[in-house]
Amino acid sequence: MFGRDPWGGSLEITNESATDDDRSRNLQDLDRAALSRPLDETQQSWLLAGPGDAGKKKKRYIDLGCMVVSRKHFIWTVGSVLGVGFLIGLIMLIVKTVPHHHPRPPPPDEYTKALHKALMFFNAQRSGPIPKHNNVSWRGNSGMRDGISDNAVRKNLVGGYYDAGDAIKFHFPMSFSMTLLSWSVIEYSAKYEAAGELNHVKDIIKWGTDYLLKTFNSSADTIDRIAAQVGAGDTSKGPSPNDHYCWVRPEDIDYPRPVYECHSCSDLAGEMAAALAAASIVFKDSKTYSEKLVHGARTLFKYGREQRGRYSPGGSDPSLFYNSSSYWDEFVWGGAWLYYATGNSSYLQLSTTPGIAKHAGAFWGGPDYGVFSWDNKLIGAQVLLSRLRLFLSPGYPYEEILRTFHNQTSTVMCSYLPFFRSFNRTKGGLIQLNHGRPQPLQYVVNAAFLASVYADYLEAADTPGWYCGPNFYSTDILRNFAKTQIDYILGNNPQKMSYVVGYGKRYPKHVHHRGASIPKNGVSPTHVPNSPTTTFSLETMRMMRACIAFTVSKVNEHALLVYYICGL
Repeated sequence: MFGRDPWGGSLEITNESATDDDRSRNLQDLDRAALSRPLDETQQSWLLAGPGDAGKKKKRYIDLGCMVVSRKHFIWTVGSVLGVGFLIGLIMLIVKTVPHHHPRPPPPDEYTKALHKALMFFNAQRSGPIPKHNNVSWRGNSGMRDGISDNAVRKNLVGGYYDAGDAIKFHFPMSFSMTLLSWSVIEYSAKYEAAGELNHVKDIIKWGTDYLLKTFNSSADTIDRIAAQVGAGDTSKGPSPNDHYCWVRPEDIDYPRPVYECHSCSDLAGEMAAALAAASIVFKDSKTYSEKLVHGARTLFKYGREQRGRYSPGGSDPSLFYNSSSYWDEFVWGGAWLYYATGNSSYLQLSTTPGIAKHAGAFWGGPDYGVFSWDNKLIGAQVLLSRLRLFLSPGYPYEEILRTFHNQTSTVMCSYLPFFRSFNRTKGGLIQLNHGRPQPLQYVVNAAFLASVYADYLEAADTPGWYCGPNFYSTDILRNFAKTQIDYILGNNPQKMSYVVGYGKRYPKHVHHRGASIPKNGVSPTHVPNSPTTTFSLETMRMMRACIAFTVSKVNEHALLVYYICGL
C-alpha cells in the first residue's frame, strides 16, 4: 500500500506500467517513425543548409517543446519579465526599509501597572547572588556566607528572600509567600501571561523554593531538623550588632548571622511542605524539578507529623517576630496541597480528619475566625478543599467534613460583606479584619484573594452565588468586595494615596527599608542603630515596607493584581 497525496491525488503505481525493455522498444519505434515522417520547412533548413547558405542572414527559432518561437521575440519576452520582476523587487525593498508607524498597543490597565510594581518587591528582597536580569539596580550580592559561616551549622543557606525592610530570612512567612504565589499561578496563569509577568513570577517562586530545599536534607526520606531562620533581631540584650540593631545595606553586612535550627517544628514543616507541593504543580512541565519538590514536601510533612512542636517556642528569636500559635492548621493546609500535588488520598484523609479540623479551630468562632494570614491558614485550606467538593465531589468518606468546610467558607464570605457586623470598617471603607491592630492591609488583601477565588470556583461549578442565612447573594457581591478593598489600597481612599510605592501619583516616599534608603556608593557605612522613629529617603526604589506574605487574584475579568501586603 502507498500513501495518498495530501492534496487529494493518488500516489499508487498500477500494474499496467511498462517495463524498461518495453519503454526501450517503444522509443526505438518512435525514432523510426520520426525518421520516416516528412520534415517541415524549419527542420529542413536546419538539416539541409549547405555551405553556400552560410553568408545569408536567416531567422533563428527556439523550440520550447510545445511550440516554436522566434529567438528575438523570446529574448524580448524574457527580458521584459525580468525587468518587471526587478522593478517589483525594488519597490518591495523600498517599502520594507521605509519606517512604519504602527499604531501603539493600548496602555496597560491600572491593575497591570500595580502588578508590575508589586512584583518588583521580590527582586528587591533577593538574598545571595543577584541574577543579571534582576530589575533593581541598587541591589547586589549579599549573604554569600549565610549558613557556612555559622560553625554550629555549616550548611549552605545562600539565597532566599529578606523579610520586609530587614536583612533577616524568616522561613515561616517566606514559605507562606511561595505557597500563595504558586496558588495564584495555578489559578490565573493566563492573566499573568497576558500581563507579561508569567515567567517573572515563576522565577520568583523558583528562587524561593530552591532556597527552601536548602533548609533541610531534601534528598532524604527522613530528617531531624530544619533551618528556621538566618540572622537575628533581638535587641533586648543591649547594643550588639545584628540585623535589627544595625541599619546597613545587606551588601555591607559584616557582623555574624547565626542560623536558628528547630528539631520539632510541625508548623514550619507543614507550611514548607505546602509551598513545595503547590510549586510542584506550577512546575509540572519540568518533571525532574517537580518530582524533587514533591519529594521534599513529603519528607517535610512526615517530619512535622512525627516531631510535634511549634517552631517558635517562648524566648526564641522567631517568637519575637513571627510567633506561630499552633500547627494544626498547617496539617490541614499542607495535607490539602500534598493531595493536589500527588493524588495520594492519605493526605486528603488527614486533612479531613474531624479531630485535626477541631484542633485547627474549624468548629468554633472567635473574633479572628476567618482571618487568613501566615499564622492561620484554616480558611485558606477550607477554600482549597471546597474546590475539591465543587469540582470533583469525592463523596464518602470525605463528603461530611468537606460539606462542613464548604458551609464554613460560605459563612466566612458572609462576614466579609458590609451587610454584616462581624468586622468594622474605616470611614473610607477598609475592612478591619485585625480589629484595629497594626499592619491591617495584609489581612485585607488575603481576604480579597479568597473572596475572588471562591467566586471563581462557584461560577466554574455553575453556581451563581451562595446563601447567608435566608438571603442569597451573587458572586458579583464577592467580586465587588475584593475590588473595593484593592482600590482602597491603590488610592481610592480619603488620603487619595496609593500604598504601593511607585504606583499612582501619590505614594509613600519615606519607607522602612534599609536597602533602599542608603546610597549605593561603595562606602561601607558605620553601623547605625535601627530607630523606628527615623524615616529614610527613598532615593532610587519605588518600594514600600511590606510583610513578606503576598497573594494574587483576579479582581475582574480583565485584570490581575498582586495584592500587596503592607506594614503601615
